[in-house]
Amino acid sequence: MAGVAAIGTASLLGPGTTAEAMGTGGGDARSRLQRDADAVRDTGATGLTVLARDAAGRETQARSGTASLKGGGRVPFDAYYRIGSDTKTFTAVTALQLVGEGTLSLDDTVERWLPGVVAGNGNDGSRITLRNLLQHTSGLANYTDIAFEDPAELTPERFHAQRFRSQTPEEQVAVAMERAPGWLPDADDPGAETQWAYSNTNYVLLGMVIEKATGNPWAQEVHDRIIEPLGLRRTLIPDTSPYVPMPTAAGYTQFPGRDELTDTTLAVGGGADGGIISTTRDMNTFLRALMGGRLLPPEQLKQMRTTVPAPGYATDGRTRYGLGLAWRPAEGCGSGIWYHGGTSFGTASETAVTPDGRVSAAASVFTTRFGDEKRFLKQAEAAVRLLDRAVCGDRKRE
Repeated sequence: MAGVAAIGTASLLGPGTTAEAMGTGGGDARSRLQRDADAVRDTGATGLTVLARDAAGRETQARSGTASLKGGGRVPFDAYYRIGSDTKTFTAVTALQLVGEGTLSLDDTVERWLPGVVAGNGNDGSRITLRNLLQHTSGLANYTDIAFEDPAELTPERFHAQRFRSQTPEEQVAVAMERAPGWLPDADDPGAETQWAYSNTNYVLLGMVIEKATGNPWAQEVHDRIIEPLGLRRTLIPDTSPYVPMPTAAGYTQFPGRDELTDTTLAVGGGADGGIISTTRDMNTFLRALMGGRLLPPEQLKQMRTTVPAPGYATDGRTRYGLGLAWRPAEGCGSGIWYHGGTSFGTASETAVTPDGRVSAAASVFTTRFGDEKRFLKQAEAAVRLLDRAVCGDRKRE
């Protein structure tokens, strides 16, 4: 299954490549969305699909590139894909629902719910609150950074050897505990100066807290509280299964020191930090419901949207992070847009929604580049433009 193919812009213009938009929106919106989708493809992405929904509920879709470098074909409009760290927003909503119900408090410490789990090498769960976990202000080491810190270990051969292996949340946290924290928050002084650093460890711990507080698996709580009530019939949590349902497109990764792309479609995903599979339509539905107040009480939604500076989260330096949700300024949207985003082996998930939840967009790009930072950033910037223009352009909103 794991084919390896060289890729350049020219290779995306042959048989099996398609550029096609459809939808109920206006022709100008479809044409603009298609041009912007093609611009992402032209950065070297093998394929992508995007869906935008306006204030009247009209959908516009576009796709570009090829579903498979080996077999060609069109990228399905309704392709399933790994949403990566967009999962964190689902986890945050679940935790905040429990806060609204009085089961959890944002001021609860990790030690209260998971005694002895965050300890050693200067780590101290009694100093870290659930708010710190949700907001990435815990100071905890990122277990995925540790796992992939040696570029010599990040190879196609190692990926293929380990793609069916999974770690328990406890094992993932244990990896992070091998390192000293970047800092220790002051749980007794919520007003203390905030430091910020992204760490997947935070959300692994949140999944463990949700399970401890409810007595149910994290996946069951997400399903019962979000997926089922919203009718997200194409959103699923595969646990340790390495398969993405059909229809989908092949996901490709460029590894460090390699020019070629490797098919990385088949692999075990994450958990509460990045384990959900969805579609662009379901992601639009989820984001609009969240911003529209259908998933959280007003106080918890307000807390979710209370942000701190998030240096390093995006290249513009102006992005801010709330509780499982990020904000960035966007041309044409005076109050900016809300999003998260997620990257996994072979797939980049991008989202955007207006503060009132009335206009939204979601995209999946089936290429990631860990071996070429310049091209990685170029593709990411084109994808952000695609989403921002879809949401904040001259799309009719009434």
